[in-house]
Amino acid sequence: MSDSEPIGLRPVSGLTGTMSSRQARTPGRKRHSDTAFNRNELNQIMGVYGRKVAAGEWRDYAIDSLRERAVFSIFRKASEVPLYRIEKRPQQARKQGAYSVIAATGLILKRGHDLANVLRVLDPRLKLVEV
Repeated sequence: MSDSEPIGLRPVSGLTGTMSSRQARTPGRKRHSDTAFNRNELNQIMGVYGRKVAAGEWRDYAIDSLRERAVFSIFRKASEVPLYRIEKRPQQARKQGAYSVIAATGLILKRGHDLANVLRVLDPRLKLVEV
C-alpha cells in the first residue's frame, strides 16, 4: 500500500451504522452528545498555548469532552495537577458566559461570552508606556 492510497475501514461485524457496541447492547437508552470545542475555539486556545510553550512556561495539555462541559487543562509538567482549566459550559451561555478560566486552586479567574476576552487573563499583551 502506498502513502497516497486511502485507508479503507470496514465496519465491525455485528454492529450496524455508527452505533458503538455499548449502544448496540442497550437499545432503550438515548445517546447523549458530549460538549466539545469547535475548530475556531481550539485555534484560539492553541494560539495562547503555543506562545506559553515557546516561552517555556507550559509543557503539556489535556482535552476532556464531558456531557455538560468541555475542558482544556494546561500543565507545567504531565505529572502535576493542571495549572489552569479552560472550560466551556453551554448551559451557562445566557447567564454568566459559556467560557471560563479556572486556576489550580479552583478560583475562577475570568468568565465571559467571548473566548478571546476570557483568554486574555492567561496571555496579557504588553502595553506601550510613554515617559
